[in-house]
Amino acid sequence: MQSDQSYHYGVIRRAIEAIDAADHVLSLDELAKRIGLSPAHFQRVFSAWAGLSPQKYQQHLTLEHAKTLLRDKCTTLETADLVGLSGSGRLHDLFIRWEAMSPGTFTAKGAGLTIYEGWFSSPFGEAITMGTDRGLCGLGFASEMGREAAREDLVRRWPLAQFEQQPDHLAPWVNAAFAGKGDVALHMMGAPLQIKVWEALMRIPTGYVTTYSNIAKSIKNPKAVRAVGTAVGRNPISFIIPCHRVLRKSGKLGGYHWGTPVKRALLAYEGARSEPAP
Repeated sequence: MQSDQSYHYGVIRRAIEAIDAADHVLSLDELAKRIGLSPAHFQRVFSAWAGLSPQKYQQHLTLEHAKTLLRDKCTTLETADLVGLSGSGRLHDLFIRWEAMSPGTFTAKGAGLTIYEGWFSSPFGEAITMGTDRGLCGLGFASEMGREAAREDLVRRWPLAQFEQQPDHLAPWVNAAFAGKGDVALHMMGAPLQIKVWEALMRIPTGYVTTYSNIAKSIKNPKAVRAVGTAVGRNPISFIIPCHRVLRKSGKLGGYHWGTPVKRALLAYEGARSEPAP
C-alpha cells in the first residue's frame, strides 16, 4: 500500500514536470488539469506537502528564484562557527551528532562491518536508508532511478560489508530526520577531504544555499573546487547532509546524484518552510 508521503510526492513530481513544460505561471485549475486531478483534490494534496499555494510554490522552482537565493541567502560558510550544528544550521529542531569512520575501515570497503538497511516513505518518494550501530551511513531516493538502482548505488560504496534488512534499527533516526525534530546519529564513511566537505554542507542553514567555490574556501583549499564538486556528488547521506543546497555561481542547479527533479523539490520544500508566516 502506497504511503501518503510517497503519494503526495508523486503528485508534486508530476506538478513540477507540468510547471517545467509551461511557458507561464499556471493557475490552480490549469495545473490540476495537466496532472489529471480535480482542483479541490490537487489543492489538498499540494497544501499537505508544500504548505503553500501552487502559485507561490512555482516561484521557488524558477531559475530567477535560484539567483535570488544566491544573492540574498548564500552563506559563505566563513562564519560556520557562528552557525553551528546547534544553531540555525539545524534542520528545524533536529540535533545531529556524527562521527567519521576511521581511514583504515573506509579503505577496507566495509570489510567486517555490518550495515543495516530498510526502505522508508519520505516527502520525496521512497528512500533507501542504511546505517551501522553508530548511525546512518546512507540515504538515497528511488523516484528517479528506481529501487534496485538506488539500493545498489549505496551497496557499491561498501562492497565487502554484510548487509541485513533491519529497518526497525534505523527507524528512530530516519523518522526524526524527515520530521525535522529529534536526534539523528550519522556514521560518515569517506576520505578525509570528503568528510571535510560533508561537514561544511551540514553548516548551511535550512533555506540557504552556497556554491562549490565557497565550500572550497571554507575548508581552506580554495583551488579544490573540482574536488569539492566530486565530494558533494559522492555524499552518501542525502537530505541530512544537504548537498542539494549547493548551486553553481550562475544560479543553475547543477547536477544531483538522485535526480535533478528531487533537488528542485528539496530546495522548494525547504524554501517554502523557511518563509515567515503571512
